[in-house]
Amino acid sequence: MHNTLVGADISIAKSFLEEGELVAIPTETVYGLAANGLDTKAVLKIYAAKDRPQFNPLILHVANLEQLKQLVIEIPDACQKLISTFSPGPITYLLPKKAIVPDLVTAGSSHVAVRIPDHPLTLELLSALKFPLAAPSANPSGYVSPVTSDHVLAGLNGRIAYILDGGPCRVGLESTIVGFNGSEVVVHRLGGITIEQIEQATASVVTLALSHASPTAPGQLKSHYATAKPFLMGDVEQLIADIGTKKVGIISFKQSYASLHPKLEFILSPKGNLDEAAAKLFGAMREMDGADVDVIIAERFPDQGIGKAINDRLERAAFNEITTPSK
Repeated sequence: MHNTLVGADISIAKSFLEEGELVAIPTETVYGLAANGLDTKAVLKIYAAKDRPQFNPLILHVANLEQLKQLVIEIPDACQKLISTFSPGPITYLLPKKAIVPDLVTAGSSHVAVRIPDHPLTLELLSALKFPLAAPSANPSGYVSPVTSDHVLAGLNGRIAYILDGGPCRVGLESTIVGFNGSEVVVHRLGGITIEQIEQATASVVTLALSHASPTAPGQLKSHYATAKPFLMGDVEQLIADIGTKKVGIISFKQSYASLHPKLEFILSPKGNLDEAAAKLFGAMREMDGADVDVIIAERFPDQGIGKAINDRLERAAFNEITTPSK
């Protein structure tokens, strides 16, 4: 057990990481649970702290293109275009790995997921380190991802050495993961950069390969982002009619469902801004999970731009609720 410390001191975070300990780091997407990505003993601590299955690969975080090149065999032209356009930012590249990258990080795959995060504290930390940071989301495996240091502490207090507090995450959804098959660009996880943005930057048609059953990239498991309370997604009015008298919490895009008398309601963007809704999504799910409600219901969001990634997270949060609760 650790006495988990919270602060904004990069030197403390650096010291713990160099000692092989775990540190939660802020990024523009969500908080990551970081360890020396080239040290298998340190990486094993990530899996243990999160109770994460070891067949689920991890993302390596680096400060710049030069550090990225040290980890991969080649960078295709389409990837170069994406790096120039979006990095640092919420996008991860799945590329052939060099031998220096442990198989434990990639779950035995010949490809490694690497990204350059867009957060000043973490970029400064990465620039000061001599190794990349393996960093999945800083929460128990399968639960809603953390977007504040308080969320991290709530889930991992006592399991990690330090939380580097960089304030709330501004994007609020995990990075988009992109791979390359010849001239083809393949999206393995929907996230902070949209398919439309990728197509525009690369002048390529993008295909989807969301392999939930056997993950080829991080964050692909079908049952993920789950709340402790039952979570349903779909037609709000119909779902409320189906579940009867239970206390209901509703998460919506811009519409109010006050006329249905929910116990609690979160309208993520009254002005209809999908980026704002994405940034608030995980915080709303966590707050709803701790509130006095029996069931959480989310409506389906517009299936465009980052709305596709929002729907992906909601669908996976609701995956285990195969049937609606009985009346």
